[in-house]
Amino acid sequence: MQYQTVKKAVFLRRPNRFIAQVALEGVEETVHVKNTGRCRELLVPGAVVYLEDCGRPGRKTRYDLVAVEKGERLINMDAQAPNKVFGEWAAAGGFRAGLTLLRPETTWGNSRFDFYWESSETGRKGFVEVKGVTLEEGGAVYFPDAPTERGVKHVEELMACRAAGYEAALCLVVQMEGVAFWSPNDRTHPAFGAAVRRAVAAGVELLCMDCKVTPDSLTMGRPVEVRL
Repeated sequence: MQYQTVKKAVFLRRPNRFIAQVALEGVEETVHVKNTGRCRELLVPGAVVYLEDCGRPGRKTRYDLVAVEKGERLINMDAQAPNKVFGEWAAAGGFRAGLTLLRPETTWGNSRFDFYWESSETGRKGFVEVKGVTLEEGGAVYFPDAPTERGVKHVEELMACRAAGYEAALCLVVQMEGVAFWSPNDRTHPAFGAAVRRAVAAGVELLCMDCKVTPDSLTMGRPVEVRL
């Protein structure tokens, strides 16, 4: 996926989950943060950030904060990006061969999944839930960075799909590259890790992929080792 008209700035502070103050070309600017997570280890005063100029009239903020430098590592922190890059990757044949349908935001029963897919070559069909990963510590990455009852519910719903005869997958999109492994963040939310382990035992597929990140793009990369 590609961003348009990206500019470099310096992070100053984050008054709330939705906005940040940055220094852009020597002027303080209010920008929209495209990630409502905590991101405390990323958005620290003085961090170099990258902004997309949305160019849409009527918006309260002209720019979206989409990426941040953490040391020598560039991390995309756009919460909408993982679904977009998964969709591009799956449509290009990276997820399943012979896809004839890849439909986002699909309802099944009382559940709503990020993607539903069908393959004519195999007659297979299933659901995928996508999670973006931005928390990095010592070269490893973890999810979630904050308690997520919604995330636990999604994993349980994937188990229900699998029990009903569909294929089911949880895809963790690591919004950076060059990481050692991914693990559930049991310190922050042990219930999520427990749900993932139950899901894998029940036949839910667990994928973890890193991404090639530039200030103005994000592309699905290589598989990342999973340690449960």
